[in-house]
Amino acid sequence: MRSTRAAYSLSADISLIDLHNVSLWIDNRSILSNIQFSLRANEIMTIIGPNGAGKSSLARVVLGLLKPTSGQIKRKAGLRIGYVPQNFHVDSTFPVTVKRFMQLAENSVNWQQSLQQTNMDAFADQALSSLSGGELQRVLLARALQLKPQLLVLDEPAQGIDISGQTEFYQLIREARDQIHCSVLLISHDLHLVMAATDQVLCLNQHICCAGHPATVSNDPAFIHLFGEQAARSLAVYHHHHDHHHHADGTIASGSECRHKHD
Repeated sequence: MRSTRAAYSLSADISLIDLHNVSLWIDNRSILSNIQFSLRANEIMTIIGPNGAGKSSLARVVLGLLKPTSGQIKRKAGLRIGYVPQNFHVDSTFPVTVKRFMQLAENSVNWQQSLQQTNMDAFADQALSSLSGGELQRVLLARALQLKPQLLVLDEPAQGIDISGQTEFYQLIREARDQIHCSVLLISHDLHLVMAATDQVLCLNQHICCAGHPATVSNDPAFIHLFGEQAARSLAVYHHHHDHHHHADGTIASGSECRHKHD
């Protein structure tokens, strides 16, 4: 356990992705404006924002699927990225099992281990088209984890999953981060659940409205303007299981211990 914590502290300052004043225009319309942030190793960063804020476009810029109109994006050399897309439709006539779907991916030698990691190993021989929404998302996560990614990008991964399933899914993401020591860039509308699962929050509305530790962002006027006072009050009670206590700015209170629970 001690060596794991040491490895985390040694690598946490390594930047995997750096965006410098990134802007994106599509069809003469501004999608992103002067985006600037860094994603460090072993960090979970969540991008939140209203519909049309440019969240998915930002994910595609990070993935290299969209080229910025201006600005720079720098990726760690040889960066391995796993990706779970927002919408993945499986045709009911497409005759492929979960096992075969996993084997079609790059680095498929780890397919069994990845399915076990997401609790989907018992579904290996089932048709992919027969899975529920939550089961399919777990398979997609498993497929992304096959690459042993240094960065895991998830675009609305819990969409269509009930609240209980969402809680379990976000727990799987945290466990994956801890097991393979990857960073996670997560896009989601599930504000309360996400805030309890993330290290940093980036609030986007074509530009960055506010960013930082969840407790800080939930009290930011820009966040309150976008999501309302009720959402801010709900997220202000953000707690998570740690052996320390955070101040509102995200710093750790010295000499403190806590037994936090999700409210």
